[in-house]
Amino acid sequence: MALQEFTALDGAILIDKPAGPTSHDVVDAIRRKFNIKKVGHCGTLDPAATGLLIIVLGRGTKLSERLMSDDKVYEGTIKFGETTDSYDADGEITSSLPVLPMTLEELNTAAGEFIGDIMQTPPMVSAIKKGGVPLYKLARKGIEVEREARLIHIYNFRLTAYEEPVATFRLACTKGTYVRSVAHDLGQKLGCGAHLTSLRRSVSGKFDVSDAIPLEAVLRLSEKELIARVMPFLKLAAS
Repeated sequence: MALQEFTALDGAILIDKPAGPTSHDVVDAIRRKFNIKKVGHCGTLDPAATGLLIIVLGRGTKLSERLMSDDKVYEGTIKFGETTDSYDADGEITSSLPVLPMTLEELNTAAGEFIGDIMQTPPMVSAIKKGGVPLYKLARKGIEVEREARLIHIYNFRLTAYEEPVATFRLACTKGTYVRSVAHDLGQKLGCGAHLTSLRRSVSGKFDVSDAIPLEAVLRLSEKELIARVMPFLKLAAS
């Protein structure tokens, strides 16, 4: 591809996604605001999740698979004693059990067992498709199907504070990791159940949320101001 084919809007921009919109909503809002035909994102965040969302523009979309494959770091909170069907606070509570007294050290001993290569079964409430139908659509109908476990790797999983029944955590992992599944499985291991109550992506590959711009601020930019924020295609491709 010749150098002159690239424009100032071929590249990527770092967005700090708020809670509420889907990752696709963010893509659609930027596409419509700046009239850019090709816009994509590199790694879905659930609607309730916040934090770093890499948005690729124009020919930058050719790098989406590569950028999506990078490792991620998340921070958030887990509530023990309640299990939900979606493994997070958006779901319906399916069980409620008493939480036995636990120290932060004891929690981290249990969390440490998740570090390394693990086979993770995706939750029913997810966008993974079975027979061409997203699992969450089947879940809404009360249908549960067998899901194929996937190999993921957790580099680090540490609970940083605990005030019963809620713990804060930091987790570093490979792409495709369902953090809410980790929260659910930790609750199962402890025998009291648990679900994810908040999630924020702080790092994706070499990019940090501290360098991102809030979505509402992006949508107030002029095209010239947006261009000043875009990481050029050639710089991304060379990194």
